[in-house]
Amino acid sequence: MTTEVKICGLKTADTLATALDAGADYVGLVFFPPSPRHLADFALARDLADQARGRAKIVALTVDADDALIDRIAADLRPDILQLHGSETVERTRNIHALTGIQVMKVIKVRDASDADAAQAYATPEGPCPMVLFDAKAPPDAVLPGGNGLAFDWRHLEAVPEAIPYMLSGGLNPENVADAIRLTHTRAVDVSSGVERAPGEKNPGRIRAFIAAAKAI
Repeated sequence: MTTEVKICGLKTADTLATALDAGADYVGLVFFPPSPRHLADFALARDLADQARGRAKIVALTVDADDALIDRIAADLRPDILQLHGSETVERTRNIHALTGIQVMKVIKVRDASDADAAQAYATPEGPCPMVLFDAKAPPDAVLPGGNGLAFDWRHLEAVPEAIPYMLSGGLNPENVADAIRLTHTRAVDVSSGVERAPGEKNPGRIRAFIAAAKAI
Protein backbone atom coordinates (compact mmCIF):
# COMPACT_ATOMS: atom_id res chain seq x y z
CA MET A 1 0.00 0.00 0.00
CA THR A 2 1.36 3.41 -0.98
CA THR A 3 2.29 5.63 1.96
CA GLU A 4 -0.03 8.57 2.49
CA VAL A 5 1.49 12.04 2.82
CA LYS A 6 0.44 15.13 4.76
CA ILE A 7 1.96 18.52 3.98
CA CYS A 8 1.33 20.73 7.01
CA GLY A 9 1.54 24.46 7.60
CA LEU A 10 0.43 25.56 4.13
CA LYS A 11 -0.35 29.28 3.89
CA THR A 12 -0.62 30.16 0.20
CA ALA A 13 -2.73 29.02 -2.73
CA ASP A 14 0.40 28.38 -4.81
CA THR A 15 2.11 26.05 -2.34
CA LEU A 16 -1.18 24.29 -1.65
CA ALA A 17 -1.61 23.75 -5.39
CA THR A 18 1.89 22.29 -5.54
CA ALA A 19 1.09 19.84 -2.73
CA LEU A 20 -2.18 18.79 -4.36
CA ASP A 21 -0.69 18.40 -7.82
CA ALA A 22 2.20 16.36 -6.40
CA GLY A 23 -0.25 13.93 -4.76
CA ALA A 24 -0.61 14.98 -1.12
CA ASP A 25 -3.31 12.99 0.66
CA TYR A 26 -3.68 15.46 3.55
CA VAL A 27 -3.07 19.20 3.77
CA GLY A 28 -2.60 20.90 7.13
CA LEU A 29 -3.75 24.39 8.12
CA VAL A 30 -2.36 25.76 11.39
CA PHE A 31 -4.32 27.81 13.93
CA PHE A 32 -1.79 28.61 16.64
CA PRO A 33 -0.58 32.24 16.86
CA PRO A 34 3.01 31.57 18.03
CA SER A 35 3.65 29.46 14.92
CA PRO A 36 5.11 31.05 11.76
CA ARG A 37 2.57 28.90 9.91
CA HIS A 38 -0.45 30.37 11.74
CA LEU A 39 -3.40 31.39 9.58
CA ALA A 40 -4.75 34.53 11.22
CA ASP A 41 -6.98 35.37 8.25
CA PHE A 42 -10.02 33.08 8.34
CA ALA A 43 -11.11 34.22 4.88
CA LEU A 44 -7.80 32.95 3.49
CA ALA A 45 -8.12 29.75 5.51
CA ARG A 46 -11.58 29.14 4.03
CA ASP A 47 -10.26 29.71 0.53
CA LEU A 48 -7.43 27.24 1.09
CA ALA A 49 -9.81 24.65 2.51
CA ASP A 50 -12.14 25.06 -0.46
CA GLN A 51 -9.20 24.75 -2.84
CA ALA A 52 -8.28 21.39 -1.31
CA ARG A 53 -11.78 20.03 -0.76
CA GLY A 54 -12.37 16.81 -2.64
CA ARG A 55 -8.70 16.46 -3.59
CA ALA A 56 -7.08 15.88 -0.18
CA LYS A 57 -8.23 15.60 3.41
CA ILE A 58 -8.23 18.96 5.16
CA VAL A 59 -6.55 18.91 8.57
CA ALA A 60 -6.93 21.85 10.98
CA LEU A 61 -4.20 21.95 13.62
CA THR A 62 -4.82 23.53 17.01
CA VAL A 63 -3.00 23.57 20.35
CA ASP A 64 -5.17 23.39 23.48
CA ALA A 65 -7.85 25.43 21.69
CA ASP A 66 -10.99 26.50 23.50
CA ASP A 67 -14.49 25.57 22.35
CA ALA A 68 -14.99 28.91 20.61
CA LEU A 69 -12.03 28.41 18.29
CA ILE A 70 -12.85 24.76 17.68
CA ASP A 71 -16.44 25.68 16.83
CA ARG A 72 -15.35 28.45 14.45
CA ILE A 73 -12.90 26.19 12.63
CA ALA A 74 -15.52 23.47 12.33
CA ALA A 75 -18.18 25.85 11.03
CA ASP A 76 -16.04 28.00 8.71
CA LEU A 77 -13.59 25.46 7.32
CA ARG A 78 -15.46 22.15 7.58
CA PRO A 79 -12.18 20.22 7.90
CA ASP A 80 -12.03 16.45 7.61
CA ILE A 81 -9.78 16.12 10.67
CA LEU A 82 -8.98 18.20 13.74
CA GLN A 83 -5.34 17.68 14.77
CA LEU A 84 -4.82 18.27 18.48
CA HIS A 85 -1.21 19.19 19.11
CA GLY A 86 -1.37 20.30 22.74
CA SER A 87 -1.90 18.59 26.08
CA GLU A 88 -5.48 17.55 25.33
CA THR A 89 -6.68 14.67 27.51
CA VAL A 90 -8.58 11.65 26.28
CA GLU A 91 -11.75 13.21 27.70
CA ARG A 92 -11.08 16.51 25.90
CA THR A 93 -10.48 14.63 22.66
CA ARG A 94 -13.84 12.92 22.99
CA ASN A 95 -15.55 16.20 23.88
CA ILE A 96 -14.16 17.92 20.78
CA HIS A 97 -15.45 15.12 18.59
CA ALA A 98 -18.84 15.34 20.29
CA LEU A 99 -18.90 19.13 19.84
CA THR A 100 -18.06 19.04 16.13
CA GLY A 101 -18.76 15.57 14.78
CA ILE A 102 -15.35 15.75 13.11
CA GLN A 103 -12.67 13.06 13.27
CA VAL A 104 -9.86 13.88 15.69
CA MET A 105 -6.17 13.03 15.35
CA LYS A 106 -4.26 13.36 18.64
CA VAL A 107 -0.56 14.09 18.54
CA ILE A 108 1.60 11.91 20.80
CA LYS A 109 4.95 13.53 21.59
CA VAL A 110 7.82 11.08 21.82
CA ARG A 111 11.22 11.25 23.47
CA ASP A 112 11.50 7.59 24.53
CA ALA A 113 9.59 4.34 24.06
CA SER A 114 7.38 4.90 27.10
CA ASP A 115 5.97 8.08 25.52
CA ALA A 116 4.62 6.06 22.60
CA ASP A 117 2.51 3.97 24.99
CA ALA A 118 0.10 6.90 25.35
CA ALA A 119 -1.26 6.13 21.89
CA GLN A 120 -3.25 3.21 23.24
CA ALA A 121 -5.37 5.51 25.41
CA TYR A 122 -6.37 7.70 22.48
CA ALA A 123 -6.59 5.37 19.50
CA THR A 124 -10.14 4.20 18.93
CA PRO A 125 -10.66 2.43 15.57
CA GLU A 126 -14.42 2.92 15.69
CA GLY A 127 -14.40 6.16 17.67
CA PRO A 128 -13.37 9.80 17.41
CA CYS A 129 -9.62 9.21 17.10
CA PRO A 130 -8.98 6.40 14.60
CA MET A 131 -5.41 7.60 13.96
CA VAL A 132 -2.73 9.20 16.13
CA LEU A 133 0.30 11.19 15.04
CA PHE A 134 3.72 10.61 16.58
CA ASP A 135 5.93 13.70 16.71
CA ALA A 136 9.19 14.49 18.49
CA LYS A 137 8.76 15.92 21.97
CA ALA A 138 9.87 19.55 21.92
CA PRO A 139 12.71 20.74 24.16
CA PRO A 140 11.62 22.34 27.47
CA ASP A 141 12.43 25.85 26.21
CA ALA A 142 10.70 25.48 22.83
CA VAL A 143 7.96 27.94 21.88
CA LEU A 144 6.28 25.50 19.50
CA PRO A 145 5.01 22.03 20.46
CA GLY A 146 5.83 20.77 16.97
CA GLY A 147 7.23 21.92 13.65
CA ASN A 148 10.70 22.30 15.15
CA GLY A 149 12.44 20.06 12.65
CA LEU A 150 13.43 17.59 15.36
CA ALA A 151 13.42 13.84 14.89
CA PHE A 152 13.15 11.13 17.51
CA ASP A 153 14.49 7.59 17.46
CA TRP A 154 11.96 5.81 15.26
CA ARG A 155 12.77 2.52 17.01
CA HIS A 156 10.74 3.82 19.95
CA LEU A 157 7.64 2.89 17.93
CA GLU A 158 8.53 -0.79 17.61
CA ALA A 159 6.20 -1.79 20.46
CA VAL A 160 3.18 0.14 19.14
CA PRO A 161 0.46 -2.44 18.41
CA GLU A 162 -0.11 -3.02 14.72
CA ALA A 163 -3.81 -2.39 15.25
CA ILE A 164 -3.09 1.29 16.00
CA PRO A 165 -2.78 3.24 12.74
CA TYR A 166 -0.50 6.21 13.02
CA MET A 167 1.07 9.04 11.08
CA LEU A 168 4.78 9.73 11.59
CA SER A 169 6.16 13.24 11.95
CA GLY A 170 9.16 14.99 13.47
CA GLY A 171 12.29 15.96 11.55
CA LEU A 172 11.22 14.29 8.32
CA ASN A 173 12.47 15.65 5.01
CA PRO A 174 12.93 14.47 1.41
CA GLU A 175 16.30 12.95 2.30
CA ASN A 176 15.23 10.72 5.22
CA VAL A 177 11.54 9.97 4.73
CA ALA A 178 12.14 6.74 2.81
CA ASP A 179 14.33 5.38 5.62
CA ALA A 180 11.69 6.34 8.19
CA ILE A 181 8.99 4.48 6.29
CA ARG A 182 11.13 1.37 5.84
CA LEU A 183 12.00 1.25 9.55
CA THR A 184 8.58 1.99 11.02
CA HIS A 185 6.25 0.65 8.30
CA THR A 186 4.08 3.67 8.98
CA ARG A 187 1.00 4.13 6.82
CA ALA A 188 1.33 7.90 6.62
CA VAL A 189 3.95 10.62 7.06
CA ASP A 190 3.68 14.31 7.90
CA VAL A 191 6.08 17.16 7.14
CA SER A 192 6.21 20.89 7.72
CA SER A 193 9.63 22.46 8.38
CA GLY A 194 11.35 19.75 6.31
CA VAL A 195 9.93 21.25 3.11
CA GLU A 196 10.58 24.91 3.94
CA ARG A 197 13.19 27.42 2.81
CA ALA A 198 12.53 29.52 5.94
CA PRO A 199 10.13 29.12 8.89
CA GLY A 200 6.61 29.24 7.49
CA GLU A 201 7.79 29.57 3.87
CA LYS A 202 7.30 26.38 1.88
CA ASN A 203 9.68 25.32 -0.89
CA PRO A 204 7.69 23.87 -3.83
CA GLY A 205 10.61 21.75 -5.00
CA ARG A 206 11.04 20.15 -1.60
CA ILE A 207 7.29 19.50 -1.36
CA ARG A 208 7.42 17.58 -4.63
CA ALA A 209 10.60 15.75 -3.62
CA PHE A 210 9.16 14.71 -0.27
CA ILE A 211 5.95 13.34 -1.74
CA ALA A 212 7.83 11.49 -4.49
CA ALA A 213 10.25 9.93 -2.00
CA ALA A 214 7.47 8.84 0.36
CA LYS A 215 5.31 7.34 -2.34
CA ALA A 216 8.20 5.45 -3.94
CA ILE A 217 8.28 3.06 -0.96
